[in-house]
Amino acid sequence: MIKCNYHTHTTFCDGKNTPEELVLEAIRLGCAEIGFSGHSYTFFDESYCMSLDATQNYKDEIRRLKEKYGERIRIYLGIEQDYYASEPTDDYDYVIGSVHYVKKDGVYLPIDESMESQKEIVERYYCGDYYSFVEDYYRTVSDVYQKTKCDIVGHFDLITIYNDGNTLFDTDDKRYRDACFGALEMLEKEAVAFEINTGAIARGYKKDVYPSDEIIERLKKANKKLVFSSDCHDVKNLLFGYDICLKKVEKREI
Repeated sequence: MIKCNYHTHTTFCDGKNTPEELVLEAIRLGCAEIGFSGHSYTFFDESYCMSLDATQNYKDEIRRLKEKYGERIRIYLGIEQDYYASEPTDDYDYVIGSVHYVKKDGVYLPIDESMESQKEIVERYYCGDYYSFVEDYYRTVSDVYQKTKCDIVGHFDLITIYNDGNTLFDTDDKRYRDACFGALEMLEKEAVAFEINTGAIARGYKKDVYPSDEIIERLKKANKKLVFSSDCHDVKNLLFGYDICLKKVEKREI
């Protein structure tokens, strides 16, 4: 396994560390390469993403680090492009396409702000019908490649972030499965990789990775490229849980 991480956030958005701190940690860990993926600007929610000015500063800083550390590690300039972001992505080395919101009645509703926020959204906008919320989410996910032209699909089943033990909805329910696997079928047709993302475990939201084991097995059968990702927001978690990812891919007991 080549040590690397391509889903990496910095102080330019909602990460805790500077890009240089993360580069130095990657070198210390023996990484062959590191990719940065700042959150793209979303005009309707600036709380977590890069501002327009910060986006340009981010590009300049990653390019500076490429020159400074290029003989020690390969560094890539990427972007995590939200489905509803509109800034161009042409000058990035790669794009992670992610869905962090659904749009309902003209309102952008966050998927992963908090469990309380998610439950309130379902009550207020979906009359308590969690599966309608799930269906809107996966309907959006199914189009993420067409919208972002991403190289990697980010945290495919993010909707499950607060659903350990099926506390909010049942992932075996027919409506959930139809929505989830319908989106997966659409994306399997595209030349796009999927990440196995350990970020929710590192931050204490989930006990397992995105996506679920069943989805991983289906992606393997479809010969889709799988990319290990820590969705790093803290330097201490740069390669968090890669042993879990490897065991899942190799189908060994954890």
